[in-house]
Formats: sequence, structure tokens, C-alpha cells
Amino acid sequence: MNKQLHTEFFIDDWRVSPAEGLLTRGNETERLEPKAMEVLAYLASHPGEVVTREALERDVWHGALVGYDAVTSTVIKLRKALQDNARQPRYIATIPKKGYQLIASITYPEDDDNEGPVAAVSHGTVGNVQQAGQPHSKQRAGLPIAALTGVVILLMVWLWPSEPTLRSENNIALPSIVVLPFENLGDNPKQEYLADGITEDIITDLSRISNLLVIASNTSSQYKGRQVTPEKVGTDLNIEYVLKGSIRQLGDEIRVNAQLVNAKTGFNTWAQRYDRKVIEVFAVQDEVTHSIVEALAVKMTNQEKQRLAQKATNNLRAYDFFQEGQRLFKSYTKETNEQARAMYRKAIELDPGYGRAYGALAVTLVHDYQRGWTDSPIETLNRALLLAEQAVTLDNATPQTYWALGFVYLWRKEYDKAERATAQSISIAPNYADGYGLLSLVNSYHGQAEKAIELNNKAISLNPYYTFEYLISYGVAYYTMGDYDAAIAKLEQAQDRNENAAQVKLLLAASYVKAGRLGDAEWTATQLQILNPAATMTSIEKTTIFSNPELKRTFLVDLHKAGLPE
Repeated sequence: MNKQLHTEFFIDDWRVSPAEGLLTRGNETERLEPKAMEVLAYLASHPGEVVTREALERDVWHGALVGYDAVTSTVIKLRKALQDNARQPRYIATIPKKGYQLIASITYPEDDDNEGPVAAVSHGTVGNVQQAGQPHSKQRAGLPIAALTGVVILLMVWLWPSEPTLRSENNIALPSIVVLPFENLGDNPKQEYLADGITEDIITDLSRISNLLVIASNTSSQYKGRQVTPEKVGTDLNIEYVLKGSIRQLGDEIRVNAQLVNAKTGFNTWAQRYDRKVIEVFAVQDEVTHSIVEALAVKMTNQEKQRLAQKATNNLRAYDFFQEGQRLFKSYTKETNEQARAMYRKAIELDPGYGRAYGALAVTLVHDYQRGWTDSPIETLNRALLLAEQAVTLDNATPQTYWALGFVYLWRKEYDKAERATAQSISIAPNYADGYGLLSLVNSYHGQAEKAIELNNKAISLNPYYTFEYLISYGVAYYTMGDYDAAIAKLEQAQDRNENAAQVKLLLAASYVKAGRLGDAEWTATQLQILNPAATMTSIEKTTIFSNPELKRTFLVDLHKAGLPE
């Protein structure tokens, strides 16, 4: 039965208190963030049903455009709190290509009408959902259905580094900061892009300063919509300062509030309110950045000052389209990739000198190439290169333009050029986590596994809430080193964060073969075919980017053993 959950309820022996955000069982207590509790309550109000991602995004995120990782990471947090296992779930089962299903028993306290406790669904039952086109011969006899449907998504172990590196090359302690998502106080949800854009741009600007340690935007975004104290954030991330702010737009007027808080004491180090015309938003970003630098007494080089003075665009409408493109792109689907490309093109039409928009447009084309979404792959990569080169020509002071160029070069198998371009992005922004992450991936595919792992560790120290792409680099590195169990562990975590990542499934299937787990390899190859029927040995051979011919041959042999069709 469906029941809206306004009061406490039980999931097996866990007592769930939505109002308090708590799970309790005996002496155990787990606190859930609000969004995770909303998802749990929603699943419990549909016991035994397969709840789609679309339903969760519609009813829990209320139609807001969220990245693919948002739903997945929330379910991961629930499983972690419930001490559940995605391979053999007791509470939440992943139904591949469908959604999620709460399979544990749900009971409610006695209702006023004396109905008594109600069991919503028996423990351990999973809906009869089978992958379309799944060959019967691929099912392993003797395994319960719950384990079979849970194979695709495995329990992710959060890989928190011991702590960010807080020292410079001269072993001098550096001030460290996280910029929390600016809050949109306006009535128009569409103005959310402006708050998100200000947040990301301030992070980008601060990341260019070598004498400051800055946490990446992906980690910062995990705090969006959460009521957390600066002290808690400081403890979570082991940083000293927290910048928090808000923005309200009324017509052509904006009000921006910003506070720099000492995370150890909770006191403001600096605070300022800006009442300006909306077209002055870029000037406000500059003032906030420079005020932080002054408040923390951070020394900048002349080159850093010059780069900070260069703005990606001064066209607010172009900026609007670009931010909308960024939001669409993070959904990682063919449709949203095309929609994001349309937004970037509109930004370029309004500001032909907008380098970041050219770079972002190039990246969407590489994604088409990667995932087989184009009928002319060579032409697509050539077009991507032209756009990425134009991005750098127009804006050589922004790390993202060089990142885009490095990304294009990697998929063109021009490894040395990819490394130089990506290294330049880090030279511009020493705190640019995605720069270290891409440089790690370049080295992984180019046979420099140990260097790749070291670079990835650095990336994660700057971005503790890293995305699945970071785990791919670990997987490639360990596969090339012959440590297949380690590769599998990382790639299973990557798959848990993004079920639709074809690159993850390819690497995972090959690693399973090497580890002697042919059943898992065949299952993964089958899931890849369901996800992308165009994934064949012929197409993979053309797009595989291992630089070592022998390693590439071995990789293809492993995929053939996994059952990938010709």
C-alpha cells in the first residue's frame, strides 16, 4: 500500500524519524541529510514498487535539473546509513535501467482508526523486473533474484583522503577555503543559474591563486540546500575558512550578501552587502574575490593578478545561456548533451569572444564521439579540436579552456599534446582539481600508472566529493599495472555513481575477465549492450585510447572473452 509518511515509521528494525532526520536501531543512530530522508520517505511510500529516476527527480527534486550523480549518490548514502549492500540488498534494490525498489518490510505506528501496524512489503522481495533482451543463459543458477539485479550497482566505499595537502612547495602552511553554493533568495527558480554561476566563478578565480588552497566546486555543491554550520563544513573538509552568500534579484536590481567565516571559531573574518544593477554582477564577483584575498593576506604574483583581471564574458545573456548549458550537460544523456550544445551556441552568438563556451561546445562533441552518438566520428573529433583551439585563442587565462583542449587531444590519441594542454590548466589554476584528474587519466592511458595514481590522489584532496570520472583513472591505472582486484574495486564504485557510463562497463568487463570472473564479465557486457547496442568490438577498437598497442590488443581480447559482439 502507498502511504504518505508524515510521522515515524519502521524499515525492518530501523526506526525512521523524518522530522528529526534520524535512523535508530538499538544503540545505533544515523543522521540523514534532508534530501536523503526525502528519498527514503518517498521509496517507503511506494513499498515494493519500482520507483524511476524520473519520479524521484519530479517529486523529490521537484523538477529541478540535477546531474545523474545526484540521485545515485543519495541512494548510496541511504545504503551506507542502512548498512545495506547493493550486490545482495536487504533494503534498497537497484533495478537496472528502471529505478529503485524498497524491498524491506515497512510498518507504521498504530493509526487513530485502530487499523494497527501495517506491513507494506515483505522483507527481501524484489519486483519481477527483468532487463529487456537479457538472455536466459546469462542468469547464474542458484543466485537469488535480488543478487542478480543488484550486480550492476555495487556498494560504493567513500574514498576520503586523510586530509587535503595544506602546505606549499616551501612547506609553508596555506590558508584553505571552501565556497559554499550561494543561496537564491528570489522567487524565480530560473534565477538559480545566477547563484550557481557566481559560486563557480568565485571558485575558479580563487583556484588561480597559488598561495591558497581551494576546495573544488563539485565538493562545494554537495552542501547546496543543506543547513550546515561553517564549523561543521570546516570539520568535514579540514579547511579553515568558509565563504557563504546569497543573491536576490528584483527586476534589474540585485543584492548580494557574502560572509567569510573562520570555520574554527565561527566568527566572521569579513562580510559585505552589494546592492547593484544586475549587469554589474561580474564586478561584484571581482570585488568578493579581491576582498577574500585581502582578508586572508594572500600574496599574488603579477601573472595571477593579470589573469584575475580577465573575465570570461561581460555579456549577461551569454552568461545565462552558458550556465544553462552547464546544468544540462551534467545530466549525461544524449538529449541533454544536444540541448547543452544548443545553449553554448546561443552564448557564442551573443558573445563571439566567449572562450569557455567554445571549449564546452568542444567537450559535448567528444562525448558524442565517446558514446557513439555520431555517424561521423572523425569529423566530430576534428570539429571538436577546432573549437577547443579557438577557446584557448580567445581565453588563455581560464583553466577550463585548456582542460577542454587537453580532453580533445586525449581522445584524438595525441597524448603529449593532451598532457601539455592539461598541465597548462593547472599552471593557470594550481587548485584546479579537474585539471589534476584529467592529467591523471592521460597518464593512465599512456602507460604511466604510478604517476596517474599520484595525480589522482592530488585531485581528490582538492575535491573529496569527486565524480565517477576520477575513479575511471584509478581503474585504468590498476588495469595496466595488472592489479585487477584493485581495478574492479574502483570501477565498481564508478559504476555505482553512474549506471550509464559505458566507459566504466568496458573497463570493468575486461578487468573481470582478467580476475577470472567470467560470469560477472558476461553480465557486464550484456548490460553494456542494453545501454548502448552500438558498442561492438569493431566500434570499441576504433575508439579505445590505450597508447600501448599490446595493452590495447589485450584489452580487446578481454572484451571478446566477455562476450562483446563483433
